[in-house]
Parts: sequence; structure tokens; C-alpha cells
Amino acid sequence: MSHSTVPRSRAEADTTAKTPVASSGATGSADTSPTGKVSFRNRFRRDRLLLLMTLPALVLVLLFNYVPILGNVVAFQDYDPYISENGVVSILNSPWVGLENFQRIFADSAFWAAVQNTLVLFFLQLALFFPIPILLALLINSVVRPRVRAVAQAVLYLPHFFSWVLVIAVFQQMFGGAGMLSQLLRENGYNGLDIMTNPDTFAFLVTAQTVWKDAGWGIIVFLAALASVSPDLYEAAAMDGAGRWRRMWHVTLPALRPVIALLLVLRVGDALTVGFEQILLQRDSVGPGAAEVLDTFVWWNGVRNQDFGYAAAAGLVKGVVSIGLVLAANKVAHLMGEQGVYKK
Repeated sequence: MSHSTVPRSRAEADTTAKTPVASSGATGSADTSPTGKVSFRNRFRRDRLLLLMTLPALVLVLLFNYVPILGNVVAFQDYDPYISENGVVSILNSPWVGLENFQRIFADSAFWAAVQNTLVLFFLQLALFFPIPILLALLINSVVRPRVRAVAQAVLYLPHFFSWVLVIAVFQQMFGGAGMLSQLLRENGYNGLDIMTNPDTFAFLVTAQTVWKDAGWGIIVFLAALASVSPDLYEAAAMDGAGRWRRMWHVTLPALRPVIALLLVLRVGDALTVGFEQILLQRDSVGPGAAEVLDTFVWWNGVRNQDFGYAAAAGLVKGVVSIGLVLAANKVAHLMGEQGVYKK
């Protein structure tokens, strides 16, 4: 028997048995909880540089998104900003009226007309505008030649960078009373059209403007989702005999479904915001009966009529309803098996 196989003495064996064996999980065990989770102090020390990098953005969000929420207190006041040059002093010295502003809102027929116009525009844009970026993303993704795809994306993206003033000016030159379409009809013996001042078609006009301006920009998220789909899935489907439409239905659309659910939830939460600047620029041409939405209603009463408490109450009602819509839409997304905005 060789020397390496000779049994060790009992004392040496006992000493070896008492020596702790290092393991990969033993490192940092003093900094972890019994469940294996890293303590908050150690996570903060580990991520302190990342937290420092996000601090400026966090300060900006707090200053411009959350601190102004405190101003909603004027919805319960007869707020007068001219009491003092200091806005905080004006809020503290303005008389309290309780729920009087909210009672005025729910009894105001103009408010309910604005709600109706807002919902009509939302459902129309949800039906006509929301699917278009998905269809454009599928169309561009099916283009084989990279140069053609890049040109198509650039052409579709370009209108997004136009201001609403320019977009409305272009539509005015095309569909206004003295626009190209009206002149073409008159030259051929027909009566001219003035779609830009027609209250009956205003909702479709606004939707068409939104599609032309923002549909190209909306495809970015869907193209990113399509880029993450493995080509092996398409090859496997093709080997199983699936044609182009079958591959799109069974491979492409399931890959887009989580993104579609997320954007749909966000769109529902934004249902009561249908484009303030776009509609305000055209409000006088078609009249408030067709163009008054909640955002313009708040602006008209708060800025133009100086009824700040009443306008703040209307804005607060809009915000609370929007939060409820987000929660309800996210719950529906969970029931459909999607994550939505946040997990369960």
C-alpha cells in the first residue's frame, strides 16, 4: 500500500472535520438575511453610483410632476391668484368652498358636452388610429431589402417632427375652402368643399391629422418587438407548411401581443386627453359644440374666464377618472394573461 492511501490518525481526522469548508454561498453571508436576500444597506452601497446618476431625473420629476399635484387644493377654494404675488400665500388666503366647484361641474351641461366630445374622439381614434402603427410595422417588417425599409421608415417618421400649427396649415391648404381639393372640384363643375370648418366631420378630421402625424412614430415600439422574434420560429413554421399569413398569425402577432396590451392600457388611461393644442387651434373654426373637449374646457374656464377653482375641479375629476381607467384596463390585461403596466 502506498503512502497516500495510509489512513490518517484519529486526531488529524477530527481536526479536519472541525475546519469549515468554504463554499460559493458562504461569501457575504453576514450581509444577507436568512432567506438569502441582500439587505437594504448593502444594496444601497452596491447601487449608490446608479442611484446618484438617476438623482437629477428624480429631482426633475418631483419638481414638475409631483409638487404641482399639491396645487389641486384650489379645486376646493374660490381661488384668487391676485391676493398676493406669492402663489402659496394666495392659496392660503383664498376662501374655502368645499365641494361647491364639483357641484357646479356636474350640473354644467357644457362640461358633459365636453365629456361626450372627448369620448367620441377617443373611441374613434382607438378604432382608426391605434391599429395603423401595428399594420405599418408588419408591412415594413415584411420588406426584404434594407434600403427600402430604411427609406419607408424615414418617410413615415418625418411628420412626427412637424408642429401642430404646420400640420393644420397643410390640411388647410389641402381640404380648406380655398384648398387644393375644393379648387379641383370647382374646376370640374362641382361645388367646393370646406372640410376644415364642418362640425359634422371634425372628429374624422382630427383623427386623420393624428394618423398622418404620429402613426409613423408609433411603429417604433412594434418594430423593436418584431426584431426580438427568433428567425428559427419562422423557419420552423415554414417547414411545417405555414404560409406567410399563417406565420404572421401564429408567430408575429403572438410576439406583439404583450406590447399591444401594454400600449392599449396606456391609451385607455389617456382616453380623456385627446390633443389639447391640435383641437385648440381649430376650436374657433368649427365652434365649441364640436371641438370642446375636457382639456380645452379646463383651459377656457381657468385661463380665459379666470375661474381657477372651477377649472381645477374639472381637471381633478379628469385625473381621477383616468386613474380608474388605467386600473380597470390593467386588470383586463391580467385576465387575458398579459402583464400590462405592472404585475399582479
